Amino acid sequence: MRKYLFQLIGVAACLILAEGQTLAKSLSANEIVHRSNQISYYAGQDGRAQADMIITDDKGRKRHRQMIVLRRDIADTDELENNAYLSEQKLYVYFTHPTDVNKMGFLVWKNVASNDERWLYVPSLDLVRRIAASDKRTSFVGSDFFYEDISGRNINDDHHELIEITNNYYVIRNTPNNPAAVEFKYYKMYIHKETFIPVQVEYYDQKDELYRRGKTLKVDTIQGYPTITEASMENLRTGSSTLMKYTNVQYDIELTDEVFSERYLRNPPQQFLY
Repeated sequence: MRKYLFQLIGVAACLILAEGQTLAKSLSANEIVHRSNQISYYAGQDGRAQADMIITDDKGRKRHRQMIVLRRDIADTDELENNAYLSEQKLYVYFTHPTDVNKMGFLVWKNVASNDERWLYVPSLDLVRRIAASDKRTSFVGSDFFYEDISGRNINDDHHELIEITNNYYVIRNTPNNPAAVEFKYYKMYIHKETFIPVQVEYYDQKDELYRRGKTLKVDTIQGYPTITEASMENLRTGSSTLMKYTNVQYDIELTDEVFSERYLRNPPQQFLY
């Protein structure tokens, strides 16, 4: 983990200031998770990025996916006080490469008080398919990321417990409130104490065995926002892994709500895609 931290933010970030130590003692598990959630999924009022995905199987064979990701928050603030940032949120993913997924669209409406709504547009069939809530813990277009990894898991779906504070990390154990709805028993998050970036996420099965692991590999500051620009997900059972790189990241580009409608799955908003 130390080597990993050095790659992420440099040796200087290992020095914990007295103010940071006081904060570490005062924050609850829920407050830490909210800060991490805000940094990871709610930076700015909206955003755009190009994502390049490389899927590697256990034999070293690679497949590529390229897509544009658009995101819009309904709340007009990023304030953490009273969880003001935590609002309905909409995401639009438009695939550009390879040919078999070109023009495919994925739409998510994240709901705070109810299940998220998800749709997938398959251009070869000219078909919009609604993705059932039970499918959110399944592979996203054949990768090791799940649908829920891309859009973010509802923060209220888990019980959060601070189980360890190291020199560099808060270690949070997250246990699902509805165990029957997910494949994991619990997952651990290693959240960096200064940036609140989730540096590593580990998923454990009913036998307490680690079977899935996500890592943050690179963080850049873009328009003042710490932004994860490279991440990976490993399936330790199958030996496969997926690398995701984000480029051309932009925030606060004034995306309109109509972009995130079923209509635009079939007729993509070209002005925001190229």
